Amino acid sequence: MNAYAPILVLGALGAGFAIFSVVMATLIGPKRYNRAKLEAYECGIEPTPTPRGGGRFPIKYYLTAMLFIVFDIEIVFLYPWAVSFDALGLFGLVEMLLFVLTVFVAYAYVWRRGGLEWD
Repeated sequence: MNAYAPILVLGALGAGFAIFSVVMATLIGPKRYNRAKLEAYECGIEPTPTPRGGGRFPIKYYLTAMLFIVFDIEIVFLYPWAVSFDALGLFGLVEMLLFVLTVFVAYAYVWRRGGLEWD
C-alpha cells in the first residue's frame, strides 16, 4: 500500500483542487445574467427550432465517427504489438496483418461512401 500512497495523494489533491475551483467560481464569480447568456451557444448563429421527431444527421457524420473509431482502435492495438513484436514471432505478424486488412476494409468503405470528402 505504501507504493500507491503518492498516487492516491496526488489524485486527492487534484480532485480537491477541481472541487475547490468549481465551488469558489460559483460563490465568488459574477452573476450578471441576461438573455444572451441564458441561450444555448450556437457559434453566433441563431438556433432554429428542431422538427418534431428530431433532426436527421447526414450520413457523413456517422462515417466520420466510424473512421475515427476505427483508427483509434487501430492505434490502441498497434502500440503494444510494436513493443512486443520480437516475442510474438510469426504468429503476431500474421495476426496483425489480418487486423490491418480488416481496418483497410473499413477505410475503403468510408472512402467509397464519400466520408473523406469535405464539402
